[in-house]
Amino acid sequence: MLDLVIIGLNHKTAPIDIREKLAFPEKEIEKALTEAHSLPSVKETMILSTCNRVEIYAISQEVETSIQQLKDFLSRYHHLTLNLLEKYLYVYTGEQAVKHIFRVASSLDSMVLGEPQILGQIKAAYTLSAETKTSGFILHRLLHRAFSVAKRVRTETQIGDNAVSVSSVAVELAEKIFGNLDQRTVLLIGAGEMSELAARHLLSAGVQKIWVTNRSFDRALSLASEFHGEAIPFEDLYRGLKKVDIVISATDSPHYLIEKERMVKVMKERKQKPLFFIDIADPRDIAPEVGDLENIYLYNLDDLQKVANENRKGREQEAQKAEVIVEEEVAKFVRWYKSLEITPTIIALKKKCEEIRKKELEKLLSLYPHLSEKERRSLEAMTSAIVNKILHDPFVRLKQKDEEALSDIYVDALRTLFQLPETVSTEEQEEG
Repeated sequence: MLDLVIIGLNHKTAPIDIREKLAFPEKEIEKALTEAHSLPSVKETMILSTCNRVEIYAISQEVETSIQQLKDFLSRYHHLTLNLLEKYLYVYTGEQAVKHIFRVASSLDSMVLGEPQILGQIKAAYTLSAETKTSGFILHRLLHRAFSVAKRVRTETQIGDNAVSVSSVAVELAEKIFGNLDQRTVLLIGAGEMSELAARHLLSAGVQKIWVTNRSFDRALSLASEFHGEAIPFEDLYRGLKKVDIVISATDSPHYLIEKERMVKVMKERKQKPLFFIDIADPRDIAPEVGDLENIYLYNLDDLQKVANENRKGREQEAQKAEVIVEEEVAKFVRWYKSLEITPTIIALKKKCEEIRKKELEKLLSLYPHLSEKERRSLEAMTSAIVNKILHDPFVRLKQKDEEALSDIYVDALRTLFQLPETVSTEEQEEG
């Protein structure tokens, strides 16, 4: 009986420098797939390679042998010693392997719980394995079931709801204040990495225009060009505040850059049009009292982190529901997988009975050549019905047997009594 093997590493088991060394460049995946598939013990294979994980999925008839061969393959392919690799690798087989891939597809094993990107990455990896014909009947069934499980988790839980990073929280809060972010303008004060990241999140949410101001105007020009935006001189900061909707501030100023008194005047000139401040500087760039003004919404780094932490707790609660779904789906898949041991016997017995039925019917019809076409069809239908009814109860009992030992006894008995072959073709098994 073929078995599932997963071997790999991820953000939990290996540091980024090791993950980078084991990653498969996109242009090399097809070559790596073919090489892994050619290993003597491997019947089917798929490679998943992302920034946070590298995993090989394999169907094998010799599990322990395939595990060693796959480890050797990774060591050889990436020019790393096996002693080094084994410190970071994990191995799953059988039911635990099924559970692992269902959890990965459902984003229960991701660095950011509930993130949606991993499912797309798995689908891309599966598509490539299908195109290169390195995956087959079992991996096809497993991966399609994994996609279905991930969809069920998304539908029946709220694991993907609510932002869990500081930058995405900033976007979520901006959307609550302004609704649609189309046509909104963002002003970046300073050119730090966090403010740049927050700006990219806002752009992806629909913000149309980015302004940048910085004490170094050249740096402002450089960052503005990345966003196809506009740089403004630092001394024109308050003039800029009159015209924007969202402000992200992250400088290393030792004192407040934006004071309440001056913002009172700015808001009058804005005619109280809402203004959203994201202060992610430490120490803060914006005086806390600014947030007391009407139609000004001020959030600092601690505020954003608090929201992110609360949202993360919510996702963790939803993850518990998702784990229950995964357990249910693993049990279903394992039942199907175990039925593969029975399927060849069922197909072979049905085929043998059908051959006997057709042969005996031909003899009967040759003795009565005068029968009409309608009478012949009636005899065909009647004999088919007799065979199906005789086989129905044994087949149902075989498929319902959860006790592996009893199933083996019944299967062996049928094969012996009816002199059946132990294997059938892949095409026959898929039909069965």
